[in-house]
Amino acid sequence: MRVVLTGGAGFLGFHLATILLERGDQVVCVDNLISGTRRNVDDLAAAHDGFEFIEHDVSEPFSVEGSVDAVMHFASPASVPDYLANPLLTLRAGSYGTFNTLNLAREHEARYLVASTSEIYGEPQVHPQPESYWGNVNPVGPRSVYDEAKRFAESATAAYRRTYDTDTSIVRYFNTYGPRMRPEDGRVVTNFVVQALLGKPLTIYGDGTQTRSFGYVGDIAAGTIALLDSGHPGPMNIGTPIEFTMLKLAEVVLELTGSSSELSFEPLPEDDPTQRRPDITVAREVLGWEPTTTLHEGLPPTIDYLRGLLQL
Repeated sequence: MRVVLTGGAGFLGFHLATILLERGDQVVCVDNLISGTRRNVDDLAAAHDGFEFIEHDVSEPFSVEGSVDAVMHFASPASVPDYLANPLLTLRAGSYGTFNTLNLAREHEARYLVASTSEIYGEPQVHPQPESYWGNVNPVGPRSVYDEAKRFAESATAAYRRTYDTDTSIVRYFNTYGPRMRPEDGRVVTNFVVQALLGKPLTIYGDGTQTRSFGYVGDIAAGTIALLDSGHPGPMNIGTPIEFTMLKLAEVVLELTGSSSELSFEPLPEDDPTQRRPDITVAREVLGWEPTTTLHEGLPPTIDYLRGLLQL
């Protein structure tokens, strides 16, 4: 296939592009490098002849010459600091960017996959969260720029499927981690690992009892490509159905880094969810997929990658 991958210079985009390229597909990466990195682009281009890069903001119209068999819309700031620093860009990526990529898929009669998020579930009143749960989101809170952008993207994608019979699908991610994350990413795994490596206190918001489910990027990317190939419309949760408290995550990071850093407690940010865990029944039944990498297996390569970037 020839796949247009928006956000392909980002953390997850890099791993998706790698799988596609290694199996013989061509990848056209479209990214404005707001949260993606030139290093990811250069490494993909150096390793694979079938990789092409277009530096462009997908919230502005664009076209791709030649055949297009699939469009994967993954362009958006994804960490809390990134989307709080770029609220309007985040909203534009989820709205205009979704329309532009849907139009591209429709023009080429291509398969379309949009990246959504567990954030559409908000502060969940159902636990774990199945795809049938509609969520509990504050539409005017500071985090809404990401939550509502993704909810809109899902709605637009479903509307194109109903209106134009476009071959669309929706994937909902939970917390994903692994190599190629930026040290300054701002997500909890990178925060803890970088602070531990530098001997700084690990910042815990609230009392540390809130939970997240951490999926290793290799597992998550494999599940995503399986969904792309399946023809299933989604939405589909792709994540790890095992919860960790922030205190437990900090304990594991300290153990694996050998750090003696202490813990520093800060107030819980507004609208920060207290628990999050996916129900992956649909992924198991439709794709035969489930994650296999434990936190103790996935964190060491993540730590090694970040240690290398920090030159420690």
